[in-house]
Amino acid sequence: MYDGVLILESLKVGVVVADLSLVVTKVSRVEVGGTSAEQPGVWSLLEFSVEDGERLAGVLAGVLDAPGWYADFRDERETFVVFPGRVFRYAKGDQAAREAAKEFGRGLRIPEAQLDWAQ
Repeated sequence: MYDGVLILESLKVGVVVADLSLVVTKVSRVEVGGTSAEQPGVWSLLEFSVEDGERLAGVLAGVLDAPGWYADFRDERETFVVFPGRVFRYAKGDQAAREAAKEFGRGLRIPEAQLDWAQ
């Protein structure tokens, strides 16, 4: 199972995400600092587990808003980092692949402090 967090404000307005077998483990709203001009100061967080990471990554790549958003999730072996239109998938501990994903995020004007997903 892959575990991750989805910021609901990161979804394009009007999209509907259905038919995913997500297990919701927690829902919360948090006030955040260090956001970009495109991001609100309060986020709704959906913590989840999912079996089919590849399918979820494909769906999220099509529904995440741009610029400035991504989603990430992982299991004990690998990490998915999903941006609008782009998916990075790499083995745990692969620093070069992690840095490539971070560099892509910088190109989307994601604040550096937010490029902090786990390995």
